[in-house]
Order: sequence, then C-alpha cells, then structure tokens
Amino acid sequence: SQLPDPAIEDQGKDYIHPILDKYAAICVRCPGYGTRTNTVILIDSEGWVTFTERNMINADVNQWKTSTYEFKLHA
Repeated sequence: SQLPDPAIEDQGKDYIHPILDKYAAICVRCPGYGTRTNTVILIDSEGWVTFTERNMINADVNQWKTSTYEFKLHA
C-alpha cells in the first residue's frame, strides 16, 4: 500500500501510532545492535508538516519515547 492511505487519513491525530506500528521500516533486532529510532514525516497539500519520531529508551524494546512536532513550511 502507499501513503497517504485514506483509511488512516480519516483518523485525525491518532494516525501517527498506527503508521509507526504498521508502516515503519524493517526493524532490525540483534544482540547489541538494532533499530532504535523510527521517523515519520507527513506533509499535506497546504504545507503543514507533522514530524514524529519514536526513540527506544535504554536499549529496551519495551520502552519508547514518541515526540511529535507540527509546523508550516515557508513559501
């Protein structure tokens, strides 16, 4: 499937977590090495940007911190 997915667009601000869980790049997990950050950048037709990043805390796959920033691109 390709983004934007209409089924996700209609979910409003709650769309971020499903995207991170379902559409994130392959997650690498090996002893001492692996994916520790996922980033999603969405830009709508009016230039509004939603930048969301999820970071693993203390190399614990069960602890994540999610930060979201929203802003408008300058013309």
